[in-house]
Amino acid sequence: MSLIVLGTASHVGKSVTVAALCRALYRRGIPVAPFKSQNMSLNSYVTADGSEIGIAQAVQAFAAGIEPEADMNPVLLKPKGDQVSQVVLLGRPYKDVQIRDYYAETDALLAEAVSAFERLRRRFGHVVVEGAGGAAEVNLYDRDIANIRLARALRLPIVLVADIERGGVFAQVYGTLALLPEDIRPLVVGVIVNKFRGDAGLFASGAAKLEELTGVPVLGVVPYADIPLPSEDSLSIADKRHQKTGRAVRIAVVRLPRISNFTDFELLEQHASVDYVPPGRPLAGYDCIILPGTKNTVEDLAVLNRAGTGEELRLARERGVPIIGICGGYQMLGSRIHDAGIESGTPDDYPGFGLLDVVTAFTGYRKTTVQVRRRATGPGPILERMGEVEGYEIHMGETERGTLPEAFAGEGAATPDGLVFGTYMHGLFQNPGAANALLAYLSERRGVPFEPVAAASNALGAAASYDDLARHFEEHVDMDAILTYFENATDGTSGA
Repeated sequence: MSLIVLGTASHVGKSVTVAALCRALYRRGIPVAPFKSQNMSLNSYVTADGSEIGIAQAVQAFAAGIEPEADMNPVLLKPKGDQVSQVVLLGRPYKDVQIRDYYAETDALLAEAVSAFERLRRRFGHVVVEGAGGAAEVNLYDRDIANIRLARALRLPIVLVADIERGGVFAQVYGTLALLPEDIRPLVVGVIVNKFRGDAGLFASGAAKLEELTGVPVLGVVPYADIPLPSEDSLSIADKRHQKTGRAVRIAVVRLPRISNFTDFELLEQHASVDYVPPGRPLAGYDCIILPGTKNTVEDLAVLNRAGTGEELRLARERGVPIIGICGGYQMLGSRIHDAGIESGTPDDYPGFGLLDVVTAFTGYRKTTVQVRRRATGPGPILERMGEVEGYEIHMGETERGTLPEAFAGEGAATPDGLVFGTYMHGLFQNPGAANALLAYLSERRGVPFEPVAAASNALGAAASYDDLARHFEEHVDMDAILTYFENATDGTSGA
């Protein structure tokens, strides 16, 4: 059998709950796959066959001990701005749509999602389904293919997750259950209260009151745990303001309005003070500046130009500060961007920041999605230390390097001194070799000691973090009750 995990709101912990359930089942030898019919996120992942899915479903797949695939997230929405999103269907770009037009496709997309779910269930036997946002968005019930309409199509037991950290947990749970459609409410078999600060036993009376009010059992009160996992979407950036390390080396990641795949920098966050700096804020005082990926290069470039970021970058270059562009950031560092109307809707040429003598062209609705392994071949004190690295590309447009040296074998570009370089490779700085190369150089310039870093504890394939998550979850949740919803489940554990 299978289970649906819905939430009282966004960011309550649905994705982590699904990952924990997948790992707990995996540790019991129970095959399982994650599934989210519709995800909206600019943090995405490229599977082995070049499909693009939300990074949360990749995390959940690794937690389940299986390879990520397109069926786990059949519909991925990537906002581009001005109420336009790119629709990625079964891992491939489908079309750019206005949100009001997207809803006209609801029936067809729901059918695709249900088919993807059934393929997973036939192959793995068990599926843990994640909803999106809050379950009780009453104005969306007729077109909510991630929650209500999906639940109606699948008729699976539902576990509701609430976030006590944000307050109002009684209203969250009671209100959500009260607003659910009459045919969906009886499917809710339990509630999980998430992100409790302190001794979860102190909420025993609160859990009893919730059960009395709703008639639904509370399956667990899960304390907040700082277990490193890749961030799911831009809501997580706000959390990073509370995670500063106070280390001597300071790195600025420009907080683009449509920033994508900022998980690229989470290993650096563990070993340097990484600030996500909004456009218009000064960049003086940083040891390195990174322009990250973006879902809309042209529009984010315009925002940075209006904010004076170009001048800040040129001043940083004069000071000898390393400047690195990833994907859309690489395109912005070039001299020019030619858009045939793919990014902006109107054909035009746009001047870039001019720190790399490269030209990018958007000439067709084509997207590169591929996993890559490359050797750093560029000049300078950073690239020369990197060695072989791996990552993945997710981008529209093609960049002509001109006469500049390649940053990596077959890809990217660097200035002759190697202090400005760009690449399409997401995940670059999740490689310890790349992180060490950058941090060692920045530490030398600062005159501070440097201790080489190991693999990221929140890397996608980090089994230890998934095991820690499962143990934490099982300690505070009634797993016996949950296991009743998975056929052939056993109480024995493996891999513990």
